[in-house]
Amino acid sequence: MRFFVWMIVVGFAGTASAQTLPPALRVGGYVEAFWQWNFARPRNGITNFRAFDNRHDTFTLSNVALDVGWDDGHVIARVVGQVGHTPSTYYLAEPARDGSDGANATDAAMWKYLQQAYLGYRFELAGRTALVEAGLFLSPIGPESMAVYQNVNYSRSVLFYALPFYHTGARATYEVGKAWKLSLAALNGWNSVVDNNRRKSLAAQAVYTREGLTMSLLYFGGVERDDTWRNLFDAHATWQPVDTLALVAHANAGFERQGTRWAGGALTARVMPWEMWSFAVRGDALGGDRTGLFYPASRVASATATIDLHPVDHISFRLEYRHDQASAPIYFRERRTTRRGDTLTVGATAWF
Repeated sequence: MRFFVWMIVVGFAGTASAQTLPPALRVGGYVEAFWQWNFARPRNGITNFRAFDNRHDTFTLSNVALDVGWDDGHVIARVVGQVGHTPSTYYLAEPARDGSDGANATDAAMWKYLQQAYLGYRFELAGRTALVEAGLFLSPIGPESMAVYQNVNYSRSVLFYALPFYHTGARATYEVGKAWKLSLAALNGWNSVVDNNRRKSLAAQAVYTREGLTMSLLYFGGVERDDTWRNLFDAHATWQPVDTLALVAHANAGFERQGTRWAGGALTARVMPWEMWSFAVRGDALGGDRTGLFYPASRVASATATIDLHPVDHISFRLEYRHDQASAPIYFRERRTTRRGDTLTVGATAWF
């Protein structure tokens, strides 16, 4: 926590005198806050299984993050510190390991103030750019981001909640032509700064980017539980045919040898008819998992509509209505549980 406070002091001091910073140094950050009304009025105040917008009828400072990076063309480094209930939620799956008389224990509380921390080196290989990095990264799976301002909706999809948020390990990226990048990674696994087993996970990704279009194909495999190899396949595409319209498609599927299987998808559309306004809708679903791997239900789905007002640069206010539905009663309703839930969220985020 002291480290994060130090980062905030240094970050804001650096921002105030940005003209004195070396060109390779970048300082940024963001703040996220929301108020939400859950029409089921849960007595415990929790909107269950909703990633980070999970508090009913309270003004909530969800996340405050400070992002400090260095990139001089060859050496790169990045550290993102954070505080709020968002990191406490997505570090819930972090393995807890006992310590000893000569070594510390490790668990979610130890790491939740750190969102990303990695070092890298960029160089030329066979006339193309290569990059090798090692540390703690956000997951490359899926099109959605950890920061709200980088997404078109305020809430994240049911796939985002189910799939991993972060990984620790090493990765190498190589440019293949002007539009393609290939990445290979060796990682601890899903949501684990410290691994929970002795075998590493592997990831391979191909990303295609040209004006108005980004596509990603990814495979992720490794032992995650019960000494069982888990296979994940992920594909997503973002297409902006004109300045006022953006479309996003996401598909994900996977299986384990013991019989666990799942498949899911999401479709998102965003319309920007005026300079300060945009409107986004999303439909998403995940099904097939009958073992409780991601949710205590075999099928979950949601439908979301978001209005975004951005009156000035780097500030966004969002009004969002969302309906959730599951095959089992996993959402809270007053003193009981239910299969359906509806919420209205007013959110705000600012970044620099």
